[in-house]
Amino acid sequence: MNLIPERLHDLLSPEKKAFASLALTLANSSPQVTPIWFGWDGTHIILNTARGRVKDKVMHRGGRVALLIMDPSDPYRYLQIRGPVVDETEEGAYDVICDLRLKYRGDRNYPKTPGEIRVTYKVLPEQVFPKN
Repeated sequence: MNLIPERLHDLLSPEKKAFASLALTLANSSPQVTPIWFGWDGTHIILNTARGRVKDKVMHRGGRVALLIMDPSDPYRYLQIRGPVVDETEEGAYDVICDLRLKYRGDRNYPKTPGEIRVTYKVLPEQVFPKN
């Protein structure tokens, strides 16, 4: 079931360069918020990071996250999404970050860093709080 209202689907489209603010809870219970590129496959929010970063460590534990996606042209128009991390994979993760770079920067030339391992996470929206 798609919880995203039709009127806000554009916020998830590849044409809209909206960033997500990813909210996580660290192991010591303190909050962490990070701006992040994201994709949408029609069911899941797609996130990509590198192994060893804070985002990776927290999402690797599983659990729930929250995202705030604001319209770049109208910050009063947004989606707040909460849901569990339902998938994690390194397979194809470099291609995913290249796709996200295309969305946000206009080319697929994401720089490879020696030794860096990319990982893709999927978040399943369970609660959605739309605004406008």
